[in-house]
Amino acid sequence: MKLEKEMRAYALKNAIEYGSAVVGKVLPKLFNHGLDKKEIGKIMPELNRIVSEVNKLSAAQREKEYEEVKMFVKEREIVEKTLPELENVSDKMVFRLAPYPSGALHIGNAKTYLLNALYAEKYNAKILLVMDDTIGSEEKQTTKESYGLIEDGFKWLGVKYEKPVYYKSDRLEIYYKYAEDLIKKGKAYVCSCLQDDFKSFKEKEKDCPHRRQSVKVDLKLWKEMFKAKEGSLALRIKTSMQDPNPAFRDRVLFKISDREHPRVGKKYRVWPTLELSWAIDDHLLGITHILRGNDLAMETEMEKFIWDIFGWKHATVNHAGLVRIEGMGAKISKSKSQKEVKSGEFTGWDDPRTWSLQSLKRRGFRPEAIREFVKEIGLNRQDITIPIDSLYAINRKLIDKEANRYFFVSEPKKIKIEGVKEKSVVEMPLHPDEPSRGARKLHAGNEFFVSDKLEKNTFYRLMHLFNFKNEKFVSKDVDMKLNAKMIHWLPADDKNVNVKVLMEDGAWVAGLGEPDLKKISKKEIVQFERFGFVILDDKTPNEFLFWFLHK
Repeated sequence: MKLEKEMRAYALKNAIEYGSAVVGKVLPKLFNHGLDKKEIGKIMPELNRIVSEVNKLSAAQREKEYEEVKMFVKEREIVEKTLPELENVSDKMVFRLAPYPSGALHIGNAKTYLLNALYAEKYNAKILLVMDDTIGSEEKQTTKESYGLIEDGFKWLGVKYEKPVYYKSDRLEIYYKYAEDLIKKGKAYVCSCLQDDFKSFKEKEKDCPHRRQSVKVDLKLWKEMFKAKEGSLALRIKTSMQDPNPAFRDRVLFKISDREHPRVGKKYRVWPTLELSWAIDDHLLGITHILRGNDLAMETEMEKFIWDIFGWKHATVNHAGLVRIEGMGAKISKSKSQKEVKSGEFTGWDDPRTWSLQSLKRRGFRPEAIREFVKEIGLNRQDITIPIDSLYAINRKLIDKEANRYFFVSEPKKIKIEGVKEKSVVEMPLHPDEPSRGARKLHAGNEFFVSDKLEKNTFYRLMHLFNFKNEKFVSKDVDMKLNAKMIHWLPADDKNVNVKVLMEDGAWVAGLGEPDLKKISKKEIVQFERFGFVILDDKTPNEFLFWFLHK
């Protein structure tokens, strides 16, 4: 008896929160009450029956009944999410944001930047924005529009950084000075080895012949690099060609590139690698704490190596594991999105398939949801996988109260119900929790548009209206014994509005919406019952264009 009440309580709660109860979402809650997985088969018929009954209830009936059984719900203990303490805390801490401007920030890489910002807020520290706009690779190039996209993304997230913004493309002369210092110290050399030849030296743990050049020769060759052919010379740091980690052996510090840069054009041809530029800038800009991904562990070791050469104090470095976000339908990548934006396959950087901050904003996400999502992840040391539903759940709590409810019938199918004796005026609440907000009205006859594919010999209930079977009227009142499936609907008349919804995969879903949609404003978030939350992106005299947010 107790288990039955627990099942009913969770089914009611699920239906109240999401418009209808789903067995798959109710079942996991029962494990908190000691349900053994071996018992699932035994309880499923009863759970299916309870969920079906709950879905037939009106919003008011659900609320009333839930009050009687809510004591059987074990609310998850809400623990205030706090970021773990960092080492070497002081009143003069400085963090930095280091985006590479090859496109807009997306939900994946924004995590590390936002984590830096959250820690800066935690310690009332400074945070600098340094555009990491070195020349990059052929596959991953900087673009002019990216600078503004990145700053707009940070502004939307409420990230407050110091002014001015720093650009590495403005700091090349600084890097050249320290490159010469490294050469003079005998810690770097100019190498003209072909790539395959140097690879062979590295694999055999043999020194490159150029390693033995005099400082005088290296300084001469360094100056020649600025006029030399692309790929002919490179400045390498002297680590050890016998280092246990082959990747650490005499890495490149500067390379030649004739590619045009979006900010400085072809003013410079000799460009630094990430570790060289950051080793210099983290020191000169007074960065005390660096939060970066595990994928940059080698770059961190190189920074430390360079700091030690100059006798500089080390910044405190923390590495975070990779966060894989499941359920987005595609792997997110700035490089991939850049190609698809350029080709026109994507409509722009706010196309939902980019998962950029611009696209999340346009879809109706709240920046507070992104901040809370990252805060919950925290400074993960290991690689982790998180479902995108976690972000949806946070955002849903922020928008649910404001979102009015409406019917949207996708791919409408016209049905006619026999035995309907009179027309009805159906009043439905704009929001189930706030009846004072008002209601919308639909005029119902005997012809309707529905999305559901109707099966023979199955009872259905048009929400807030009546029950039918085999397209024949059965009864008006809710009848638990019928086990009727709840479906939404629209009257089959010319008062409905044309609606299209852009889904997160870039596909459009077309259908009809109720006439009261004409009253909503652009950028207003509403919930299409049994479909999900959407935001009105645009409207024309003939069509309302929505973007899908989430369930």
